[in-house]
Amino acid sequence: MSSWPEVLLGECCEIISGSTPRRDHQEYWGGDIRWVTPKDLRGLEGPVLADTPEKITRAGYESCSTRLLPTGSVLFSSRAPIGLVAITGREMCTNQGFKSLIPGPDVDASYLHWCLKRLAPRIAAQSSGTTFTEISRKGMERVKIPLPPLPEQRRIAAILDKADAVRRKRQRTIDLADQFLRSAFLEMFGDPVTNPKGWPKVPLGELCAIRRGASPRPIQSFLGGTVPWIKIGDADPADDLYIHSTAEHVTEEGASKSVRLQPGSFVFANSGSLGFARILGIEGCIHDGWLSLENLDPSLDRIFLLKQLNATTHHFLRIAPEGTQKNLNTSLMKKHRIILPPLDVQAQFSSLVQKTREVKTSSLAGVDGSQGLFDSLVQRAFRGELSASSRGQQ
Repeated sequence: MSSWPEVLLGECCEIISGSTPRRDHQEYWGGDIRWVTPKDLRGLEGPVLADTPEKITRAGYESCSTRLLPTGSVLFSSRAPIGLVAITGREMCTNQGFKSLIPGPDVDASYLHWCLKRLAPRIAAQSSGTTFTEISRKGMERVKIPLPPLPEQRRIAAILDKADAVRRKRQRTIDLADQFLRSAFLEMFGDPVTNPKGWPKVPLGELCAIRRGASPRPIQSFLGGTVPWIKIGDADPADDLYIHSTAEHVTEEGASKSVRLQPGSFVFANSGSLGFARILGIEGCIHDGWLSLENLDPSLDRIFLLKQLNATTHHFLRIAPEGTQKNLNTSLMKKHRIILPPLDVQAQFSSLVQKTREVKTSSLAGVDGSQGLFDSLVQRAFRGELSASSRGQQ
C-alpha cells in the first residue's frame, strides 16, 4: 500500500461551481468567453479541452455566478452525468453541472485529472438528489486523494498519459477502418434510399422469407437453460457483423416456443433499438425484437445486404410506426425496396469488408491489451508502485 498522505480536495484545491446566463437574453450569447457544459467532455480525445462550442459575452458572464477558470484547471462534471474529467487548455467558465478544481501549488493538474477519473465511481456513489443526483461542493471538498511529492505526481501523470495515448491511437485505427467502409459503400453504391446511381430496386420480401422472432412468456420461467437466448442487447457495437455470444440462455422448452436459428442466419432488429442487422455466429433463439431473413436469393451477398441495411438505419427510424415503441413489422419490411447491384460488385465490397475486418480484429486485440496494461498501471500508480519501478529504470 502507498505511504503517501491522503489530503482532502478542499485543502489542496479551490473548488468552483458554474452557472448559466439566461437563454432568453441574446446579448449574453455569442461572445468570446468559452463556456463549458458536461456534453462538451463526451468523446474528448485526450485529457485537455482547448475550446468550447458555445461562448458567452462579458454581459452574460457578469449576469450569473459562473467564474473564469485559469488554464490548467480540472473540470469535473458533478451531475448529468457525474465523473467526466478534463483539463482546461485555455481560460473558460462552466455551467452549473461542474465542480471544477483549481490545483494548489502542491498539486499537478495532470495527476489530479487521473486521480479524479479513478475516484469518479466512488464520488458518484456519494451523490444525492431527486430529479437527478449531484455531488455538492462540500461533498467534493471531503474527497481524499493520495498526494505524493510534486515530482512524483508529474512522473506518474506522464506514464499514464503515455499509456492512454497508445490506447487511444489503437482505438482511432478501428474508428478509421469503420469510416473507410462507410465511405467505400457510398462511393460504390451511393445512398441506398435515394439511389443516385440508379441501381435496380427490389422489395426485400421478393428476395427472402421474413419471419418474426418469438418470446416464450413469462420468459423468467424458461431462463437458465443451455440454448442461447439472442436479444437486441447481445449485438456488440464493437462487432458490426456477427453475434457470437449471449448474456442469457433458455431451456429446450423455451426454445420450442421461440424461433430457433442456425449459425449463419441473418437477423434484423425490428423494434426498440431498431434498424440494424447481424449474422449469427451461433445457434440460438431470437426474441420478438428480431426478424429472421431466411432463404436469401442467390442474387444477394449477405455481407452486402447487412451493410446496406445498416446504412439505412436512419431511414428505418423515420418510417417506423409510432407506438409504445417504434416497430418495423414484417409487412413493412417485405415492402422495403433495396438496391440490387450485380452480384460480382456486391462480392467485391464483401471482400473489402472481410479484409478490413482482419485489420479491426488485430487492432481490437491491441486495444484490449493496451486497456489491460493501462488499468494495471492505474492500479499500480495509486498503490505507490509506479514510483519505485520508474526510479529503478532511470
